[in-house]
Amino acid sequence: MRILIGGIAHETNTFSNVKTTVESFKQWEWIHGDTIIQKHRKVRNYLGGMIDRAEEIGVENIPSFSAFAMPSGLITKETYERLIYELTDSIKAAGEFEAVCLALHGAGVAEDADDLEGGILSAVREIIGYKIPVVVTLDLHGNITDQMVKEADVLLGVNFYPHVDCYERGKEAIDITKQILLEEIHPKMSLKKLPLMIPTSTTNLPPAKHINELCWTREKNEKIIDCTFFHGFPYTNIPEVGVTVVAITNNDQELADQTAEEIAIEIWNTREDFFPDIDTPEEGINKALRMEGKPIIINETSDNPGGGTPGDGTHLLSAMLKAKLENACFGFIYDPEVVDIAHESGVGTVIEVLLGGKTDDMHGEPIHVKAYVKTLTDGQFIQSSPMGRGASINYGKSARVIVDGIDIIICSKRSQTLDEQIFLLHGIDIKSYKIVALKSSQHFRAGFEPLAKEIISVDSPGLSSFNLISFNHTRLRKKVYPFYKEITLFQKEKFK
Repeated sequence: MRILIGGIAHETNTFSNVKTTVESFKQWEWIHGDTIIQKHRKVRNYLGGMIDRAEEIGVENIPSFSAFAMPSGLITKETYERLIYELTDSIKAAGEFEAVCLALHGAGVAEDADDLEGGILSAVREIIGYKIPVVVTLDLHGNITDQMVKEADVLLGVNFYPHVDCYERGKEAIDITKQILLEEIHPKMSLKKLPLMIPTSTTNLPPAKHINELCWTREKNEKIIDCTFFHGFPYTNIPEVGVTVVAITNNDQELADQTAEEIAIEIWNTREDFFPDIDTPEEGINKALRMEGKPIIINETSDNPGGGTPGDGTHLLSAMLKAKLENACFGFIYDPEVVDIAHESGVGTVIEVLLGGKTDDMHGEPIHVKAYVKTLTDGQFIQSSPMGRGASINYGKSARVIVDGIDIIICSKRSQTLDEQIFLLHGIDIKSYKIVALKSSQHFRAGFEPLAKEIISVDSPGLSSFNLISFNHTRLRKKVYPFYKEITLFQKEKFK
């Protein structure tokens, strides 16, 4: 049994002014053939799960093409065409295979393609036809479309946010593919779309936790292969954006439709619970100072590079400096220009620079600082978070500086902070600090919850803000909550 594997993943924040190019992908992943196996084997991600499970059960992997770029703005037309070419060309060169397993995302948008994944799957079908099964893993932040459902036999979304189950979903994709090939199952999918957008919502807390449990209860029915609550990605200005439910059964379309609709109704009935009150940076700092114990983690959700933000926002860092904090650290801010200055100046020197705030005006102004250069590194380590554990990470040249007593890590590549490794690399033991600040919405929890005394989320103007009303969605096909409060589920009213 030969299964072709590959993937293209990008979460596109269309409100970002940073276009996504081929170089954006090559900075993180742009690989072919056996390199995919070598890089992802034993790594806790989608492809790692596919590779390991296939090897466990004696299925032959046929690696094709894999590309990943950090979330950012629209994928350029040229880049979209190149991605499609690289994948389809590798499929044409792969020889014979019986099925395809792809690790996609679900929230990709290109300049001429609102539905990246639908376009990818359509292009694959042009090559392989419709007799060969295609099984796809997706991020739960995917904006799932009818086109995706039409072109794939199975769409499997992760259940958890933080996404600690990517590896398991990859393994499941192989198992389901094998069952399809053996004709043990005949998948039927149902997609239900809600007129609802929600901010990023961790699944270890209600209401998302409750919805997942309802899905798992449905899955106890032996006819139901999968039931997934897709949160959607609200930071995309496209017509098909928002919360969806995908239910998959073994050859029972009516049951799939019924299951997806029942879960959709439950989500709708709890919609207001997805919009919690979030502290400002100043409020979060004051709250942390009143708390006993350490470390208190403060996450800046509004500048989360994992959601396509610049990563060089200064709202939280400015508030920390104004509060004249002691025993505090910040890890990390993206500013390759300052990193270069620190490396040129050397450890033990003092540099005077404008830190952060260089991408746009929304995320805060550059901060004029005099910084003592404490540590210089190459920004490389092995990820320890349950999400992606074992992956080789490279944030490029990095530096630890001290500004008014606060330790600040600065890196040359954008990313959210997933675990303590970037701190340890620069000689910082977060357990000895009162306040530890970082940029992330929810993924950091997988690595930091076991270490944190308390966690405080803070929000300010930013491209991943919880304040969805602040985003100008101009292309919606229907009225959507929370922009319109007086709407009903599944209504077909169009804008007038």
